[in-house]
Amino acid sequence: MGLMWAFLICNLLVFCSLPICSDASFSSLSASEIPDKFLNLAKSPEVFDWMVNIRRKIHENPELGYEEFETSKLIRTELDKLGIKYKHPVAVTGVVAYIGSGEAPFVALRADMDALSMQEMVEWKHKSKNPGKMHACGHDAHVAMLLGAAKILQEHRESLKGTIVLVFQPAEEGGGGAMRIVDAGILKNVKAIFGLHVSPVLPIGKVSSRPGPLLAGTGFFEAVISGKGGHAALPHHSIDPILAASYVVVSLQHLVSREADPLDSQVVTIAKFQGGGAFNVIPDSVVIGGTFRTFSKETFVHLRKRIEEVIIGQAVVQRCNATVDFLTKEKPFCPPTVNDKALHQYFQNVAGDVLGISNVEDMQPLMGSEDFSFYQEAIPGYFYFLGMKNETKGKFPSPHSPHFEINEDAFPYGAALHASLAARHLLEIQSETPLVKGDHHDEL
Repeated sequence: MGLMWAFLICNLLVFCSLPICSDASFSSLSASEIPDKFLNLAKSPEVFDWMVNIRRKIHENPELGYEEFETSKLIRTELDKLGIKYKHPVAVTGVVAYIGSGEAPFVALRADMDALSMQEMVEWKHKSKNPGKMHACGHDAHVAMLLGAAKILQEHRESLKGTIVLVFQPAEEGGGGAMRIVDAGILKNVKAIFGLHVSPVLPIGKVSSRPGPLLAGTGFFEAVISGKGGHAALPHHSIDPILAASYVVVSLQHLVSREADPLDSQVVTIAKFQGGGAFNVIPDSVVIGGTFRTFSKETFVHLRKRIEEVIIGQAVVQRCNATVDFLTKEKPFCPPTVNDKALHQYFQNVAGDVLGISNVEDMQPLMGSEDFSFYQEAIPGYFYFLGMKNETKGKFPSPHSPHFEINEDAFPYGAALHASLAARHLLEIQSETPLVKGDHHDEL
């Protein structure tokens, strides 16, 4: 009996010490079987609990664009533990990691890291500890899921038919972080890139996207309309910039309602109007600001021109002067997010194998924007939404709300999709991508 117990204990100790993938090879599996294996691994307590813990640490310490120093440090620490090589810094705080052979073909996965400038209103154990900053758009979850995919892929690195590039990107929220990643040359030789965003309106276990235009291109503007201040009781002695600014706001709405083709979706929104501080004083100037969005570059350029013309022209009509700043340094123009059509079919196939084809939905374009579009201008790219809605857990507020919450049960689906999209794409394009001597990354 003693020998039998010793035998059982030895076997138990050996079993418990095994990595998450004791069979670290998927070379014997068919392409359609890889996603199912990855999903099971992502659901395992070792991977799932690890992702949740990482996400909560990031959520407690939100950092704005190009200030993600602690977030970047946490990512690098976890990559070091996994034995994954990486390059840092890229685009100030970014981290770019590599899994696989170090040679072609290359496929990339992206997660954004930055938080928003707002006070969290959700009361829970892991509430933001940084006043006025909050992960209100799910970027903390995006990082956790990409690290989850990294953990799975690293266990299968010997079976990868090429190299997977993991992009942990700063400053998605208007800072042009993706543009700086592209400018850094990180995507050289990369054949495709995939990215996701959590969705509080899509049920958990579902994904949605579409080929072609998915999200709008966006720009921002701020205008100063200057007149002549004075007493409100003597308006004829003043030149009223508030009146001029009011005409500007109304006229800007006509750009969409009366100048735009109804089939060419456009948005012009004035969200900032600042002028005056007293009930009986006409101010010297007024500041207005807003955003404009379109689905084509041509329309974008035309709309930008007309916004400037209307602001300056209406100000002149009201005897005022106006200057217009499109804030290109602080908030670079973001192109439309346009999904590669060939990658759309590929995504449907892989996501169908992970989730079941009935859980892969087509969607209508949205006027929101994503700087993932900068990658898509450089190489074929595909962006999609990952459901996290669960009626039993109540309603999840929309992104950019101080009440925004994450359903962490969605993490296994995101991690498995990341890993499956990258690993299978390497398998499928290997025969089309001859290995060129020297076509590798020195970081490996």
